[in-house]
Order: sequence, then C-alpha cells, then structure tokens
Amino acid sequence: MIVMSNQAGISDEDFQKFREFFYRKTGMLFEQSKRYFVDKRVLERMIATDNPTFRSYFAMLRFQASGAELQTLINLMTVNETYFFREEYQFRCLVDSMLAEIVARRTSTEPIRIWSVPSSSGEEPYGIAIYLLEHWPPLKQWDVEIISSDIDTQILHRAKQGLYSERAVQHVPEPLLKKYFRHVGTQYQIRQTLREAVEFTQVNVTESADMRSHRHFDVIFCRNLLIYFDDLSRKTTAESFYDALNPGGFICLGHSEAMSRISPLFQIRRFPNAIVYQKPLEAR
Repeated sequence: MIVMSNQAGISDEDFQKFREFFYRKTGMLFEQSKRYFVDKRVLERMIATDNPTFRSYFAMLRFQASGAELQTLINLMTVNETYFFREEYQFRCLVDSMLAEIVARRTSTEPIRIWSVPSSSGEEPYGIAIYLLEHWPPLKQWDVEIISSDIDTQILHRAKQGLYSERAVQHVPEPLLKKYFRHVGTQYQIRQTLREAVEFTQVNVTESADMRSHRHFDVIFCRNLLIYFDDLSRKTTAESFYDALNPGGFICLGHSEAMSRISPLFQIRRFPNAIVYQKPLEAR
C-alpha cells in the first residue's frame, strides 16, 4: 500500500508551484481544500513515470517536448460526472425560443452551429441532438452542426464511443432509449447515425489559439465549467466565447452560474423556460 501524504514528496512549496503551473496551463485553480485530491494524483504519476522526487517530475511536466505527461495529468484532474437531459429546461428553451429567433433573422441557408463545451463523455451533445430530433420540427429544413469539445483526451475517446451506464440514461424516457440506443451488454450505446452527427474536438478554453479555431456559433452550452476557474480565467473565457458567437447568438450556463457576475459583454435574456445570455445583434 502506497501512503499518499506530504512526506511522500509533495511539500507546501511544491503544491504552490504545481497549482500555479496548472492554473497557467488550464485556468483551473486548486484551493487548499483540494490538496489531498491533487497530491494523490501527482504522486500516482510520479510513481508511474519513475520520478522519485517532485522536483524531477515537475521538470518533466514543464519541459517534456510532446506534452504527453501534462495531458495525462489533465485527464486525471478533470471531473466528468454528468447524465442525459441534465438541466433539461435549457433544451426546452433552445427549441421553444432561441432557435426561433436564430432562424427568423437568417438570410441564408448557412448551418445552425451549436457548441457543447465541455463535452464530458458526450451526454450533453447527444442529448441536444435527440432533443432537436424529437421537439424541433423545423430541423427538416435546416442543417444543424453540433460540435462538442473538451480538454480531456480520454473523455473525448469515450464520448465518441457513446457507451453509457444505466445511471447515465436514467432520465431518458423508455421510447427514446429504444429509438436512439442499443444494448451492449449491461450498457447503452448511442446509435451510429447520432454518433456520426456530433463532431468532437479537443479544446483548452483558456488557450486563445484553441478558441480562435472555433467560431461562428449560434448557441453555446457551457454548463458548470466556469465554477472551477478564478475570476480572471472566467472573464477571459467569457470573452473568448463572445468572440466565438455570431451576433445575436446565445450562451447557456449552469444553474449556479451568472454571466452578469463574470462579464458585461452579454445581454440577459429571460425566456419562459430559462435565463440565457446573448451577444448583442449589433456586435461585430
């Protein structure tokens, strides 16, 4: 049994160095209350990479040309707990209100673009696709692109496979389970046509280069991500989302998040089903 403790090689000074480095790379700032969580995973990686001291491991983390170890650690540090139709009222708002405004001002047949970030294991983007198929009749007349992104490469691989436990699909009505999923052992897998309908990409939302490659969206779902950031990272990320949206586009946050406390760039829109945030129509 390996005892994960400060005596095993991570001092208070080491923890501060690591949290500052990880913050610069990801925008995530670990508080002291997360110390055990951080220490445990760093120590696991020290053992796995044959680094006897934090100093040697940290040097590898910072200077490894491929960045593979940093990505492995990011995958371990990110939380990916979700399920289908979480905060479903925002999906209702999408089909009842947001999309109606978007198509009303369209002057061309360019695709409607929806971005789900973070993707986690895919429940949100696949759930959006199912909701559009079931509840938005104009889908027959419009080309809709759903892009979903995450910083975690392992979770993106899982999302592309589309395999889910019974717990993940607990809020999916039985008729929809039969229609859009198939049994694979004790799990449920999204049918291939839907898996092919969602494009998955790796994105670090705090990296401007990553964000510049994602543009011209009409709706962004970014729920329960910004709560892990500090004020500066939230503000920077909100500005990047602003740039990623078309004028008049919408962003949906988690129920405990409020854009008004993060950035003044967006307008508050109070629809019957949900409060969302809009990039002004006159914005460039």
